Parts: sequence; C-alpha cells; structure tokens
Amino acid sequence: MHVNVRIEPRWSFVEVRRAALALSRAVERRVPTLATSKWWKEERHGVFLDYNQNAKDRTVASQYSARPTPDARVSTPLRWDEVPECDPDAFTIDTVPARFADIGDPSEGIDEAAGSLEPLLQLAAQHEAAGFGDAPWPPQYAKQEGEPARVQPSKRRRGTPQKEGIVPPPAPGKRTGPTGRRRTKAPLIEIARAETEAEAMQGFERWKARHPEVAAALQAADVMVDPMRGRSTVWYRIRVNLRNVPEDARPPQEALEVDYDPWEGMDVEAWRREERERQSQEKQAPKDRT
Repeated sequence: MHVNVRIEPRWSFVEVRRAALALSRAVERRVPTLATSKWWKEERHGVFLDYNQNAKDRTVASQYSARPTPDARVSTPLRWDEVPECDPDAFTIDTVPARFADIGDPSEGIDEAAGSLEPLLQLAAQHEAAGFGDAPWPPQYAKQEGEPARVQPSKRRRGTPQKEGIVPPPAPGKRTGPTGRRRTKAPLIEIARAETEAEAMQGFERWKARHPEVAAALQAADVMVDPMRGRSTVWYRIRVNLRNVPEDARPPQEALEVDYDPWEGMDVEAWRREERERQSQEKQAPKDRT
C-alpha cells in the first residue's frame, strides 16, 4: 500500500527521506508488535514502513494505472474507512470504472492539501540527538554519512552483541533524554529537572493535571523521583514509565515542566577534568595502614 501525501515543494530528496524515516520510527515505537522500520527482511515483522521509497529515483504506481497481473488489477485510491476490509482482487480493469462512476475519485482535492515536513524534521533532529543514526539506504546508493554497515544481521561478525531497546528522545531544547545515552525497552518520558524535590513534584502535578487519563493509569512504581548529583548539591529529576498506559494514549516527550540546569554558567569540561585528576590523586595516595 502506498500512502500518498502532498507536501510543499521546498525540501530535498534527502530531507524527505529523513522525515519519512522519523515517521516510520515513531509509528514503530507506538505499535511495536504491528509495524517495523527494520530494513533487513530477517528483522521484520508485521507491516514494513518503507522509508526508502522516498529516496531519489524511487517510483510509485500512479492512481488508476493497470498493474502487470493476470487479472489486470488497478492501482486504486481508497477512503480510510475502506482500508481495513479491502481486497486487492476487487480492484481490476473490469470493476474500477464502475466504482469510479459510483463514488467518484477519493483522492480528489489532494493537490490543494499540501502539508509541511517541519514537524517530522524536528522529530528527526530529536531522534538524532538521542543517538539514532541513519538507516540503511538502497544498495545502488553510495555509502552515506552516518549510515550503518550494509550487512545482514545474520552475516555480521559473530560475537558482536546487538543492542536492544532505544535511547528515548530528549525533551525539546535538551541534549539528553530520560536515560541519558542508555538504551531502554521501557516507554520512558521525562517530566521535570528541578533544584528541589518540592519544585519537581509541583511540576509533576501540573503534568498530571494536563494528562488526567494518563495519570490515572500510572502505578506507584511508574513514577521515578531521582536525586541527581550536581556541582555541590543534589537536584531532582522526575521520569514516568508509560508501560501501563495504552499505546495510543501515551503522550509524547514534551518540554520539561521544570527545567533546572545545575551546570548553567559553569565550564563542565573543566570541572570533569578536575574531578578525574582528583580521583587519580586519591588512588595514588598511600593508604593509612594504622
């Protein structure tokens, strides 16, 4: 099935493919048992979301074109409510003319409904900031910057462990997300980073007020209030595990309710060097044997 969407003519092939990849990964995250964005067939299950159909030189079957099948099937536009029960056998060169005369063209008006890719490109940037690299390109393309190895998983060097889970995307404007650079299989989102626990909890209460149905589904263990190490004191982070919230009701990662930065105005790299030097000196200092 092809889902055709008109877009404003102001993005390159690379940008359109990047947006399609972000969309594929987002759908896969929401319904992991139904959809997949995995390029290698041996890793796929369910519906494959083929982001590479948006690469340069890719083609699609134009609507109402006859396909090279014995029954001369026709590439037929459908209404969304027809999709779940449709049967490709029903759309042939013998049946489609009568269908067109009866219901008209479901794709009428698509040219007047051009949309923007900006939200998807912003999502792609969040994915990349969270550690997601590019996905494999079709084999006829030159190796792309950031593209993973084009080797089937079953043919990769033995003994190389395959990473599981994902690195959740960070909140808008942040460089790290709920797990830093660590992967997880849990659907985590971050709610607040605050100087005090009280401020963090106030932000959490505001978030619950905006998402009452989600808050009602949470269990006590789903809410994590973590004291984090700062320069000289601790600060507090609140994360939420959405495992008990239905997939289609899970809110996305939003801007933090409280956005405290314990490192603001500080040279973090210099502080880390000093810490490493201090730890090294402590290891080298003679131990007190008395």
